[in-house]
Amino acid sequence: MASLFAKIDKIKPAYDMTYKIVMTICKLLLIVDILITSMAVAGRYIPFIPDPSWSEEVVLTCMSYMAVLSAALSIRRNAHIRMTAFDRYLPKAVVKFLDILADVSVLILAVIMIVVGWKYASGIGAKGSYVSMPNVSRFWMYFPVPLAGVAMLVFELEALYNHVKEIVLKEEA
Repeated sequence: MASLFAKIDKIKPAYDMTYKIVMTICKLLLIVDILITSMAVAGRYIPFIPDPSWSEEVVLTCMSYMAVLSAALSIRRNAHIRMTAFDRYLPKAVVKFLDILADVSVLILAVIMIVVGWKYASGIGAKGSYVSMPNVSRFWMYFPVPLAGVAMLVFELEALYNHVKEIVLKEEA
């Protein structure tokens, strides 16, 4: 069984690369947010700097991408919000079961985010446009949900695999 896990462990670089890509996207979005917000604020007080009408909508859209993508990143680091107050009082097997149950629940949420998020992005989002940018589809406003769902799915699959691996290898020892 250990050889099977050794073979599956070879795809860990794909998880690492996915994490790096999502983290880079979040960093770039933060930089864009800071630059646009700085320009908009400066444009209100300094006459020769423009204050574009689209700045607020773009900043809010970037923030929505960062919020859901950073939540997906927290899954990989096991840094998401969770209740651990009773973990020291419960048997380790129960805690492990509850961790797996939580991961399965988040995996289901990820699938729902992909399916329903894509439905909204390609349906409602594709029909509308930003108020200050009539040429840009609101698809981009709804797209963070299915995108984060994909990232969550990838990271939850890794988390579940790690749980199964830990249980099986502990039983073999």
